[in-house]
Amino acid sequence: MHEVGRLDRDRPFDSAVPDAGGLDHDKPFDSSGGWTSEPAMALQVAPPLAESAAPHALPAPPALVFVRHPRAKRYLLRVTPDGTVRVTIPRWGSKREAAAFAEREHVWIEQQQRRVEAQRLVRVEEEQRVERPSPVEMRALREQAKRELPPRLLELAAQYALTVTRISVRNQRSRWGSCSRSGHVCLNWRLVQMPAMVRDYVLIHELMHLKRMDHSPAFWKLVAAACPAYKKARAWLRSQGAR
Repeated sequence: MHEVGRLDRDRPFDSAVPDAGGLDHDKPFDSSGGWTSEPAMALQVAPPLAESAAPHALPAPPALVFVRHPRAKRYLLRVTPDGTVRVTIPRWGSKREAAAFAEREHVWIEQQQRRVEAQRLVRVEEEQRVERPSPVEMRALREQAKRELPPRLLELAAQYALTVTRISVRNQRSRWGSCSRSGHVCLNWRLVQMPAMVRDYVLIHELMHLKRMDHSPAFWKLVAAACPAYKKARAWLRSQGAR
């Protein structure tokens, strides 16, 4: 059954598009030397770039991804977090000119690929430093979650006069929680490891879906009324890499 009101671990709790100023690096160009910040939407894949002769250069990406944007006025280069090179083509442009533009800018592309790779390595090192619970500890934590999370959810539901029909504690890999229209709330057992304020925010978030099965401004008003510190809780989740 499709669950409308879910809370993803790997995204923000609203549906905002991630900021392109993070790992994405843009370089726009037109024949007059102008610059822009037009967004890119991938459409199709083109042949690979030629390898650069620059010393210590990263290997060329396997392909250029062309972007046909009807409102674009200039060519735009973007190196995505996985090292792929995307080229936005303006309404008057061609793939041939876009490929030539990317070839001319191979030094800039390699610089951005190095930056992306360095950021990836930093993330890997940070993840490796995190102490992960042993299998025995994980079983104990999951049992603790089954004992503690349902009673707390029911306590909050009673506080806001809401009816929960069923509670499941699961090993979800992409969600902190979810709520169905029938009142079935699923919770991630890892919530038991969070600060109480953050845990309660996630529980309240799911409970408010019993009133509104969306993430509209009206929904967030309900969350704010029940959990005034919800923005602080969301910031904590993001600081822990839980988008």
